[in-house]
Amino acid sequence: MEIEKSMSLIEINDLFDYGYSICQNSDYFKFSIDSVLLAEFVELKKGKSKVLDLCSGNAPIPLILHKKYGKIDITAIELQKEIYSLAIKSLEINKINSIKVLNDDVQNVKSIFKNEKFDVVTCNPPYFKVNNSYINENPIKAIARHELRLSLDSLIENVSKIIQNQGYFYMVHHTTRLAEIIDTLHKYNFGIKRLVFIHDDKDTPASLFLVESMFNGKDFVKVLAPVILKDNLTYKNIFKR
Repeated sequence: MEIEKSMSLIEINDLFDYGYSICQNSDYFKFSIDSVLLAEFVELKKGKSKVLDLCSGNAPIPLILHKKYGKIDITAIELQKEIYSLAIKSLEINKINSIKVLNDDVQNVKSIFKNEKFDVVTCNPPYFKVNNSYINENPIKAIARHELRLSLDSLIENVSKIIQNQGYFYMVHHTTRLAEIIDTLHKYNFGIKRLVFIHDDKDTPASLFLVESMFNGKDFVKVLAPVILKDNLTYKNIFKR
């Protein structure tokens, strides 16, 4: 009954200024600016437009990529059924049928896709380890925010199994884990290509970062100008200004 009651509290909000609506639920999941920035950070290369979005939530990244690049081949995976339902409803209200959303576990990607490979993989994963942070009492929010069901190492290992040789992996994460993330990307043969740091204000330390890496590529790091959230009224094309 609690699930049914909460699903009745769905909000339909604008997906910023992208011209799409998105379904949300405060009891379960609401997308954040992290996902918007990650979608804007993605660069689809010519001939490399087969995309997989992991930990997709209510599908903001697939929706923004669809708006930016048209009817590209996008598949999304969301573990939690309640949040997956929000993604499905978001696609329905926008009358989009070219994005495929699966209710499954990232750790099953090899068995799901078998020999299928993706040109680009994106992910806004849980940021926090289980042992050193407060865990939300709401189990759905807890799984979305903490590594209860998916560790950083397992995420990157599984990405390495389904990404094309020299395919691109894009991720947003908390700056406190930057060194660990770079080490883990190297462990699974990803070379770092681009980094950008996200600040709430010009006088505050960066809290988030975006990273672009290439599978079986070498490190050749380009650090972009920082993003100051307070200075931006829109995030469309923020990395092309």
